[in-house]
Amino acid sequence: MISYFRTFFLLFFIVSPSFGWVLNDPYSANEAEQKIYYTSYAEQPKTLDPAKAYSANEYVFISQIYEPLLQYHYLKRPYKLEPLTAFSMPAVTYYNKQGVRVSAEAGAEITRSVYTIRIKSGVFYQPHPAFAINAEGVSVYKGLSAEYLATHDINQVRDFKQTGTRELTADDYVYQIKRLASPRSNAPIYGLMSDYIVGFREYAQTLPHQLTHHAFLDLRDYRLAGVQTLDRYTFEITIKGQYTQFMFWLAMPFFSPIPWEVERFYAQPGMHEKNIGLGWYPVGTGPFMLTQNNPNSSMELTKNPNYRDDILTSQGTELDHKKGYLAHAGEKLPLIDRAVYTLEKESIPRWNKFLQGYYDLSGISADSFDQAIEVSRTGKPLLTPDMMDKGMRLETVTEPTVFYLGFNMLDQVVGGASDRARYLRQAISIAMNYDEYISIFYNGRGRAAQGPIPPGIFGYQEGEKGINPYIYTWGSEGAKRRALSEARALMIKAGYPGGRDPKTGHPLILHYDVAAAGGPDEKAQLNWMRKQFDKIGITLNVRATQYNRFQEKMRNGNAQLFFWGWNADYPDPENFLFLLYGNNGKVHHGGENAANYHNPRFDSLFEKMTNQANTAERQQIINEMVDLVRYDAPWVWGLNTQSFILRQQWVGSVKSNTIANNTLKYLSIDVPIRNALRKIWNQAIIWPIITLFLLLILFLLPFVYAYQKHQRAMATRIRT
Repeated sequence: MISYFRTFFLLFFIVSPSFGWVLNDPYSANEAEQKIYYTSYAEQPKTLDPAKAYSANEYVFISQIYEPLLQYHYLKRPYKLEPLTAFSMPAVTYYNKQGVRVSAEAGAEITRSVYTIRIKSGVFYQPHPAFAINAEGVSVYKGLSAEYLATHDINQVRDFKQTGTRELTADDYVYQIKRLASPRSNAPIYGLMSDYIVGFREYAQTLPHQLTHHAFLDLRDYRLAGVQTLDRYTFEITIKGQYTQFMFWLAMPFFSPIPWEVERFYAQPGMHEKNIGLGWYPVGTGPFMLTQNNPNSSMELTKNPNYRDDILTSQGTELDHKKGYLAHAGEKLPLIDRAVYTLEKESIPRWNKFLQGYYDLSGISADSFDQAIEVSRTGKPLLTPDMMDKGMRLETVTEPTVFYLGFNMLDQVVGGASDRARYLRQAISIAMNYDEYISIFYNGRGRAAQGPIPPGIFGYQEGEKGINPYIYTWGSEGAKRRALSEARALMIKAGYPGGRDPKTGHPLILHYDVAAAGGPDEKAQLNWMRKQFDKIGITLNVRATQYNRFQEKMRNGNAQLFFWGWNADYPDPENFLFLLYGNNGKVHHGGENAANYHNPRFDSLFEKMTNQANTAERQQIINEMVDLVRYDAPWVWGLNTQSFILRQQWVGSVKSNTIANNTLKYLSIDVPIRNALRKIWNQAIIWPIITLFLLLILFLLPFVYAYQKHQRAMATRIRT
């Protein structure tokens, strides 16, 4: 037996140094040399249909698969649109009510604008069974039945054996715009596009309603007046009046192409029951295609083998070169072969796997902030020594977002244009110390908002000109929040001395509606909010409901106070100021003005500002608009957030883009460095096992010795 132990140890110490793998590696060995990007997601996307999706966690995938007509230039700042699948930038012509062509400066004379768009030839879709045809040119998978899917064991798209492709055409863009108008799509931008695209609303009314929801309705058979195909590669969109921001919409996934064959393919019997549809299996011309969709576990993007020759630009500044954004200039995109997204609902496991090198990028949660970041005396965030030793790189980005506490301006207590209600809103605005909120709950990642426009968007102003004078004063040390004594004085002017309701003699009770919040972080934030209101004598009653119920309250105007946010769809002040435009009120118009704010002067300025270029005149108009809403205080202006992103040293530098989402194609991975560091960071600690094994042997030796002695004694007796 002792010889067996000796043999085992010799083999262990000879073989163990030559182990070529890491024992705790969650990925298969055949992935080690591939250019794969590993990351995680915390919430499953609800749909990947570009007509329906409008959330950041959905755009993470959609923007890599689908290609709208335009995109934002990778390197140029301020952001600049450029052609993506369009051959050139759309040509826009303007006409007056007599049908006479006029210039863009004609302003109110313009009654319609025509966008003529020519797309590139030679752009092909990813392989998909909807495009599979036989030798006679007939679709292989047309006229399928539910029985066919069952007998052929088809449960997902990749179970179909044959695939094909075809070239992108102008008709595919026209078809998608018709899908946006179709009530069956329930597109979130239907209302907005109805106000602009000619015949959009009327088109929806012409579609038959007797079909079952999942039966195929060929939208090509129904004419949309404002969208016309001119030839294979050219089409026109006609909009009402002049809307210069429409160009930005052409860079959003809503305006991605959808082939009619794909919609017909997914409409066949049995497909919906197996979740085989555009919401689950997208089909695009982009650099990646979705090859695995198990949102409860992982999702995987793979390079589209039919992707055209798309070369990384070399048109950058000296700073772009210095920061490494052009390290792969001239190379074909995308720079990686696959991207693997793993579901991680908890922040701690996600963070630990990142530190082990199993995720390539990571945000920084509040739990991990002190481990990753230390703040210098000047307030600058720096990496901790541990992170620097690992070669991590920190990227800080001020996001074009605004989060705010909103007042329902239709409410009899906090709403309306009376002095009493305005004093109350201003008092609450002073008491709500968002500087403190950012410090406690965001680790200082952000700044208190001064108005509806966030940093980085035209119209935002820095310094003394940019502060909200009703909440802050300006001095030698910059902006300083007004004292609580001023808030209490405003409460007296509002008719609530000490925060007491004169009608009851009791503290004023205000109701705060919020989507269900059950986690410890959410509870802590709600407790903090109660304390802010308590400073001026107001009792805050939190009414937590499910998100669907919360949305219903907002639509019906039954909320009194609420928390909301907005992230830029496009880099223009109109995209934020329209959140306070009267005709965009949520209750009366179904728009995004959740506060239902209405000020005739603000509305007239908005209509004057919206189609102007970013000039000094436009800035003056915006300044007046911002002054109006600061005075009226329909929002407590809340915060503009800042994100901290950590990159592993093997991840190539990618210039951050707070507007676009199609940047995965620019990301690169240095595979040899990643493999080497993973092995170093994940060396198995085996000495405790060896020690325990040795102790076990020492413990067993007396028994082995006694056993062998007993055996020898028995053998002696037998011989004698």
